Amino acid sequence: MTKPSLPDLLHAAVTAVGGTERPGQVAMAEAVAEAVDDSAHLLVQAGTGTGKSLGYLVPALAHGERVVVATATLALQRQLVERDLPRTVDALHPLLRRRPEFAMLKGRSNYLCLHRLHEGVPQEEEDGLFDVFEHATPTSKLGKDLLRLRDWADETETGDRDALTPGVSDRAWGQVSVSSRECLGASKCAYGAECFAEAARERAKLADVVVTNHALLAIDAIEGAPVLPQHEVLIIDEAHELVSRVTGVATGELTPGQVNRAVRRAAKLVNEKAADQLQTASETFERLMELALPGRLEKIPEDLGYCLMALRDAAREVISALGSTRDKSVQDEDAVRKQALASVENVHAVAERIANGSEYDVVWYERHDRFGASLRVAPLSVSGLLREKLFEDRSVVLTSATLKLGGDFNGVAASLGLSPEGTQREDAPPWKGLDVGSPFDYSKQGILYVAKHLAQPGREGSRGDMLDELAELIEAAGGRTLGLFSSMRAAQAAAEELRGRLDVPILLQGEETLGELIRNFAADARTCLFGTLSLWQGVDVPGPSCQLVVMDRVPFPRPDDPLMSARQKAVEEAGGNGFMAVAATHAALLMAQGAGRLVRATGDRGVVAVLDPRVERARYGSFLRASMPDFWYTTDRNQVRRSLAAIDAAAKATEEKPEQ
Repeated sequence: MTKPSLPDLLHAAVTAVGGTERPGQVAMAEAVAEAVDDSAHLLVQAGTGTGKSLGYLVPALAHGERVVVATATLALQRQLVERDLPRTVDALHPLLRRRPEFAMLKGRSNYLCLHRLHEGVPQEEEDGLFDVFEHATPTSKLGKDLLRLRDWADETETGDRDALTPGVSDRAWGQVSVSSRECLGASKCAYGAECFAEAARERAKLADVVVTNHALLAIDAIEGAPVLPQHEVLIIDEAHELVSRVTGVATGELTPGQVNRAVRRAAKLVNEKAADQLQTASETFERLMELALPGRLEKIPEDLGYCLMALRDAAREVISALGSTRDKSVQDEDAVRKQALASVENVHAVAERIANGSEYDVVWYERHDRFGASLRVAPLSVSGLLREKLFEDRSVVLTSATLKLGGDFNGVAASLGLSPEGTQREDAPPWKGLDVGSPFDYSKQGILYVAKHLAQPGREGSRGDMLDELAELIEAAGGRTLGLFSSMRAAQAAAEELRGRLDVPILLQGEETLGELIRNFAADARTCLFGTLSLWQGVDVPGPSCQLVVMDRVPFPRPDDPLMSARQKAVEEAGGNGFMAVAATHAALLMAQGAGRLVRATGDRGVVAVLDPRVERARYGSFLRASMPDFWYTTDRNQVRRSLAAIDAAAKATEEKPEQ
């Protein structure tokens, strides 16, 4: 029997999902197939509308070996498992003569825990001696959520939080889920045979394609305890997010509340001496944190160093005591003990890590209005970790709409621990980069406008000229505006000011759930939506509702961001350009993502307006512009107003046609 050709397979899959084959998608599929066959590494930039999911799924399914696909967002995970994979498998089955199996796998806390549901959360003295399910009144929000979770537990097949619609609060979910550290283990748990998390792992072991997320991929790599099944091919979608997700997983945190919780959980299970030692260290830590000022700690102050060593040693004593004592008077002892152990082990691990003071870690204090002070530690770089853990023993394909920054892949490659394309280095694996373009004609569909006449934005303070410019652009566009701001404060100030000036609805992030805001924005063309970080990447609104995307300023990291400034300094000390490698690259990635919100379909037209003259005037401006889609470029404010008015008029004419 002859093996079906890749073009035939791709054609069958594209037809099944009701799509159109695109040259970029074909080029991507061929490159992925070649990388997989050669056990090589590939970076693919595939613009919006390319159909990149099928561009990697088809060659992966055709290959026949197990493939892990890791994505950053819940939306794409769902799209793959609920839409793309079922249709693709059905379409390829007659050609492949086999039906590849697929499964979704997430971290344990994403699944309902039947032990927690039926036995309740191990109680702590300060929380009151009551069962949360019994105590939460049916009329309260928590009570309603918990009652709904109980009903849902009887009907769900997966126990996956994301399958529960509508969702529940984090507080409610916390009552029915456990972290991997708190889990009793299937063999010790009365509900082990029915466990949703264990069932998901078993399905993953049997599947040809396992869909997971960046965080679980990072845990699998960092913690050395395999969570994912053995696989020959790893495909990382939304790869521009990978470094920040891995950094998040590798970041440790200590707060007074967290340490107190560990003390409370362990106190009733260990001898008085061990409990008192941890209590004393906890009180010292709390006093120190009351005086903590936000910022990086380049050297650990002496008093903090002593305090962390005391915490570390006391936590070690408690861990040892927890392992050698039993107390049958404690109800549900195994669960109580496991929860206490998880809390104390975390305190021990973070205190020890900070006290050891590795040159490869960055330590800082953070202060939050609501949650108080925290002590945090993160790796200076994750590139070495990724190089060592990600690229060995398997073929890795990384893809995203934004991997080429400033015109090449090398910036993103360096953050992944790879050497520049085409160079040979003994400790870094070779790789290829491919830009398959986009089906959109950006130079005809969009304009990039930089308001070079505005004053350069300062660190703080009002930007009256920017708000005037924004108001005029929105008026010319007839609403239809997505406002992307570099801070929540700036978004709020702009919404407040322009709601008083303009006769168009302005939605503001935080005033409703993100999903609701985006639905309302898409439903009414006159509506504007203002917000910050999650809107730069999370909005997919084709058509006339989004014809003007505005960025208030270049989204550089805050100068006082401890991790970013430490990374910048490290590059400079190694002889590189820290500003370009860290700050400019961070800004370029966000601007590329933000500009990508404008053109989502072949009929879309519009303007991306950057209200920061540095994109035109500064030396790094060309690097930022080269990272964005290839729109027609102008700094002529009159030209852009005429264009917006014309786009608005055309959209209105189209909207009115059906009523004639």
